[in-house]
Amino acid sequence: MKLHIQQGRVIDPANHLDALADVWIAQGRIVAVGTAPEGFVADKVFDASGMIVLPGLVDLSARVGASGDALDAALAGGVTSVVQPPEVVTTVSAPSLSPRVNVYHLGALTEGLQGQALSEMMRLTAAGCVGFSQGDTPVQDTAVLLRAMQYAKTFEYGVWCRPQDPWLARDGVAASGAYASRLGLAGIPVEAETIACQTLLSLQRATGVRLHLCRLSSAEAVDMVRTAKKQGRPITCDVSANHVHLTDIDIGFYDSHFRLEPPLRGQRDRDAIRLGLLDGTIDAVCSDHTLLTDEDKQQPFTNAVPGSMGLELLLSLVLKWSQDARVPLSEAFKLVTCGPGRVLAESANWSFQPGCLSIGNQADVCIIDPDAYWLVSRENLTGVSKCTPFFGRELPGRVCATVLHGQVVWERMP
Repeated sequence: MKLHIQQGRVIDPANHLDALADVWIAQGRIVAVGTAPEGFVADKVFDASGMIVLPGLVDLSARVGASGDALDAALAGGVTSVVQPPEVVTTVSAPSLSPRVNVYHLGALTEGLQGQALSEMMRLTAAGCVGFSQGDTPVQDTAVLLRAMQYAKTFEYGVWCRPQDPWLARDGVAASGAYASRLGLAGIPVEAETIACQTLLSLQRATGVRLHLCRLSSAEAVDMVRTAKKQGRPITCDVSANHVHLTDIDIGFYDSHFRLEPPLRGQRDRDAIRLGLLDGTIDAVCSDHTLLTDEDKQQPFTNAVPGSMGLELLLSLVLKWSQDARVPLSEAFKLVTCGPGRVLAESANWSFQPGCLSIGNQADVCIIDPDAYWLVSRENLTGVSKCTPFFGRELPGRVCATVLHGQVVWERMP
């Protein structure tokens, strides 16, 4: 299949490209950008006039399981590569390279995520794992965590951790503070994140392991990472799109759609996250997509299952932040293309990097209409999982087509 994407505004942050240009694709690879290869005859021409042509989005945290529905939602959101956190019930396999989405797995850092014995990291890497994590189940024994990091460093495996102290966070459902107290909700103090973050950073310094901190939510944690990065240490981090836009006040009158992990914190924390996006402290924005049913959220706030869908919203939420903060599109899109692509490539020790349109790269492309606005509603969402705190909001940017391995695998009907 030879594909010619013409007359689009190509934004490829990895290659510092933002210009009107054509893209030529053959045999699933990018063969040229800007100047046509000699003798190229396209099987399909896609007119991208008035649209933006991006690398396919890379999402560092999306729980898609074996759900084809979730993968359809990813394509509808322009997401072509997702990293799935480890789950005890998930069978680890090689990355999925079917015409659905590139799904990459994080292996369990400890056996069964129990935090006691180290997992067989070498075997899991051979099976296709791109790094190792405990998901949302922290290792309580720091001696075990230290040994895991030492072992991972020996073989240059990446370690992915969400900083949360299990004791301080126990039974909490919202961020500690005046608002949670007013609602009578059990709080999770910010120290649950900062103490765990300090521990992880200290162990990283002792071992030299490549560490990725997942879904930070507090100003203090962002500042810790900023300081560590200035020291030249191999540390990266991400935040969820929810925390770029929302605060604990948005919970309103016990709206369970706003029950998330980590919890939404105050405006000071959200402002610090936005500053971290601007100055490069934060490497990526992820969807933190979770497969939920209406029944999971149709419960009292305390009993509701935490999380939200997000694959179809990721692009629009980053674009909205770009507009709000008056950030150039190339800088904003870096956070969902080459930023997470670099984190993934370094963790997996790949010679190539997802999230860019470099010649020879796998042809994963997202084509969007940046001027289209759409209402977040059940009718406008593709996936079956429709639990989101953004219901009723009008967001900018609509995906028009998604290209995976050189094939147009999803198009929005006019």
